[in-house]
Amino acid sequence: MKILLTNDDGIFAIGLRTLYRALIDKGYDVSVIAPLTEQSAVGHAVTLSNPLRIKKINENGLKGIGVRGTPVDCVKLALTTLLKNTPDLVVSGINSGANVGVDILYSGTVAAATEAALAKVPALAVSIDNFQPLDLKKQAEFVCEFIEKIEWIKYRNKVINLNFPNCAFDEIKGVKVCAQTQAVYKDWYEKRLDPRGKPYFWLCGYIPKENLSPKSDRAYLNEGYITVTPLHFDFTDKGLLKTLNNEIGDLF
Repeated sequence: MKILLTNDDGIFAIGLRTLYRALIDKGYDVSVIAPLTEQSAVGHAVTLSNPLRIKKINENGLKGIGVRGTPVDCVKLALTTLLKNTPDLVVSGINSGANVGVDILYSGTVAAATEAALAKVPALAVSIDNFQPLDLKKQAEFVCEFIEKIEWIKYRNKVINLNFPNCAFDEIKGVKVCAQTQAVYKDWYEKRLDPRGKPYFWLCGYIPKENLSPKSDRAYLNEGYITVTPLHFDFTDKGLLKTLNNEIGDLF
């Protein structure tokens, strides 16, 4: 199986490096094309006004290409230009920080997988509910086993979104296939001062536990389960099509 591996934490991130080694050890044909710098929360941004420059990376056992662009840039460039053959699967991650609920709209990790799905290439986004993971070897091995279980041809225009809980791997309670939470963040900005006394603002936020559906991804993740959610990206509210048409039908 040919796999394109990318992320939004950057090509030097522990999650990508660990997953790369695990995939190679399993015998997969892995191409790494990932951002040169961290691109967290850039969503589905595409670079239009600047050139995309690349840098070949060959160090510490990893061979790949770093792109001075977004995660979506990496996937688009890989699928159209840099790869000789279309991969059988695009894997994005392992991301530091969970991507559940509304995170999928902000996440560069999920956006990279989404871009692959839009090109009808099966895609897997992988994250862990920890912003500073130190050892992801067991999580990476699980991802390899997960990949072997799935008949990926069935998911050519979908994204499978997998998240690990913030606990030791041996303490994980199991795997839950579930829906994403509909609860949103309670956000606020902290006002701070830089060393020269000038103000700046830092985004803070969390999803209130009392707003969570008990069988959603965020809820299960909090309980110590691996969550698996199939995603698709038809945003049309079909339930409102008729209502809206009736309201504006005589406008012209």
